[in-house]
This record gives sequence, structure tokens and C-alpha cells, in this order.
Amino acid sequence: MDNLPHIVVVGGGAGGLELVTSLGNKLGKKRKARITLVDAGLTHVWKPLLHEVASGSLDASANEINYRAHARKHHYEFQLGRMSGLDRKAKKLVIAPFHDEEGREVVPARAISYDTLVIAVGSTANDFGTPGAQEHCLFLDSLKQARRFHNLMLNAFLRKNHEALQGHEHTLNISIIGAGATGVELAAELRLASRELPVYGMNHLQSSDVSISVIEAADRILPALPGRLSAAATRELERQHVKVLTGQPVSEVRENSIVMKDGTKLLSEMTIWAAGIKAPAFLAELDGLEVNRSNQLVVEQTLQTTQDVDVFAMGDCAACPQPDSDRPVPPRAQAAHQQADALFKTICNRLDGKEDVPFVYNDHGSLINFSRYTTVGNLMGNLSGRSMYIEGKVARMFYLSLYRMHQVALHGMFRTGIIWLMDRISRAMHPRLKLH
Repeated sequence: MDNLPHIVVVGGGAGGLELVTSLGNKLGKKRKARITLVDAGLTHVWKPLLHEVASGSLDASANEINYRAHARKHHYEFQLGRMSGLDRKAKKLVIAPFHDEEGREVVPARAISYDTLVIAVGSTANDFGTPGAQEHCLFLDSLKQARRFHNLMLNAFLRKNHEALQGHEHTLNISIIGAGATGVELAAELRLASRELPVYGMNHLQSSDVSISVIEAADRILPALPGRLSAAATRELERQHVKVLTGQPVSEVRENSIVMKDGTKLLSEMTIWAAGIKAPAFLAELDGLEVNRSNQLVVEQTLQTTQDVDVFAMGDCAACPQPDSDRPVPPRAQAAHQQADALFKTICNRLDGKEDVPFVYNDHGSLINFSRYTTVGNLMGNLSGRSMYIEGKVARMFYLSLYRMHQVALHGMFRTGIIWLMDRISRAMHPRLKLH
């Protein structure tokens, strides 16, 4: 194996895991290359589902993939750790020491040699330096953060239920800063939780006692999507009794309140930051690789970094240009999926002495899911170039198919069918919300 070309992928998110799966099945299985995945966690959960994990409508334990087990089935290796440095001349990446929960070093810092390196470390929330955001906001960048949010939410509901029993003031104020897809979908999931939890014993707390607000600095929610979709989403949130505050930049976050730019204060016992993203800061220190103001690695259309022909970047951490456009590829799961396909072809081509494959992003539309209430979205027509607005059950079907497509890429059609059947059985046997 030491004599084989070594392909290292850093980051086991949607695109990174799909890429190593394809490379392992094609090259690793036939011993044409050695494939290694590096990630700071042991398991993968599709990031667009984290807001469902946070609200309790999705059990992460039933939907996460263990990297070690997946690596064994798909002929690649897994290294646990966080990338902390790069030596491009020696073609080695540095992995930081791994510590346990008590701070003891389990594995020391180490270096891994590579022939081809793909960086797919995703993104983190961008608080734009807002005072108090880091101290008082909850974030949904990782499974660990989503689980922490879920525990805090359950405790908040339990506390307010007890206060209602005692006859005290018991309104729970929840605020979501940022009305992109994550913020809007989280609001709908939280409203569902406020209606479901009383069924499971918290019957002194009513859904109307839970005030949910979505705050957006732009003049409408979902500002990156078409206006018709934004308007439909606004109507649905208001129908679910979610307060929609637009044109309201946040100037400060406090322990139990939010201060707007105009000085208005909003009570908020739970505040979630879902406004904007940026790439991890360490990317700006990777041996001279070019980054933009959001710390994204600047890449060519082939996803090759501008400073090194053997280092690629994909997904949210890459700023990839597109023909006839002055904007890079948007940070969406469908973009990461398409980039994984393009990079798979490029890496296979390189081993055969062929040219790299330019990446061209195809926007298939956007879907916004309002929990079990409804789904709205637009689908792009490949032939006409025009979009088609959809909602209701048809839109919900397309929304669910996105996750199934991701599962097919990781497990194949047969195993995904089994997973789908197990999901149906699980929903019939377990509570509608995760209660612990």
C-alpha cells in the first residue's frame, strides 16, 4: 500500500464522505490508490438535518454514520483528528493532538504524507464580530452543538412547565438570528416541538406560551432565494405564529435579550445564531494557499487551489468561480454533491494521465421544509432554464429525496432501501420527538 498513490480527503461532510466513498469503491477496492479520510469526529450526520436534531424531531443516533465502519465497507482508511497545518514542499499535512473529554492526550500530533490532497472542512457560523454573540448564542455547526441545543431546549420547556404549574409567568422567548434556510426551518421545527411536548407530560405549558422570533437584517427572509419563495415562507411562518422581523440588524446579544441597531430590545432566553457562514480560520495559515475574506480557499474551476496543483478544495470552504458569473458557487449541499462527482472524475483521470474536469454548477432549485406542516420551493427546469414553484406534498417528496440521494451515494440503492424501511418502523415505534 505504501507504493500506491495516496489521496487524502480532510473533512467527512456531505461532499468529503461521498468523495472517499466513490474513490474507495473504485480505486481502493482494486488497490489502484490508497484513500484516507481525516475528520475531527467519529461520525457523520448530514448537516442540513442538524436543525431537526436540535429540535428533537430527528434522532441523530439512528442517522449517523460511523467513519471507521463505513471505511471498512468502502475500502478507505480513517484518521481521527483535526487538520492544523500543511507543508506543501514535503507534501505532508499536520494533524493536531487528540484529547479526551478530560483533556488528556490520546494521540499526539502527527503528519500524513499525500500525493493528492482534498480539503473539504465545511464552514462555521459567521457572527460578524457582533458583541455578545459568542458568549450568549447557540450555534448549529456540528452534531455536538445540535445535541447541546436539544438538551437546553428540553430543560427550558421543563422549567417553564413547572413555572406554569406554580402560577408564575412562564413565557419562553426563543430568537433565531438569521432567516436563511437553516433559521426558517429551525423556527418551524421549534413550533412543532412546542405543540408536541405537552402531549408527553408537559401539559401545563401551551404552544402559545412559546414565543418564537426570526430576525433578519435584510428586507425579507430567505434573501438569497427568489422573492416568491420568500413571500410563501413568510406566510407559512406567520401561520405557525412565528414572529418575522425583517430589516432588523442585531447590534448586541445579551444573556436574556437582543439589542437591535435602532436600540430596540427583544427578550430572548434562548438565542440561536444562524446568520452567515465563513470557512475555518486555520485555512488562512496553510503554507501560502490563497484565501478570500471569508477564509475560503480560492480555487480554479477544476477545484484545484491557485497555488498548488496537488491540493484541491471543495464545498463551503472553497471559493469556486463559474463561467459567465462574478459570484462563486453558493454554499449548498447540492453544490458539494456535484463537486464530489467532478473531483472523483478528476482524480481518476489523473491516475490515467488525463486532464482535470472543470466543475460547472447546476442549480436544481431550493426547497424549504416547514417540519411536518408543509414544504415550499422552486425547481429549475434544465431545458427551459426557468424555475417552477412547488409546495405541499409534492415539494415535501422532493425535499425528502435529497437526503435519500445522499444516502444512495454513501450506501448504494439496496442498503438505502433497507434504511428507509427501518426509518418507517422506527417512526411507528418511537415518540414523535426525542425526549432525552
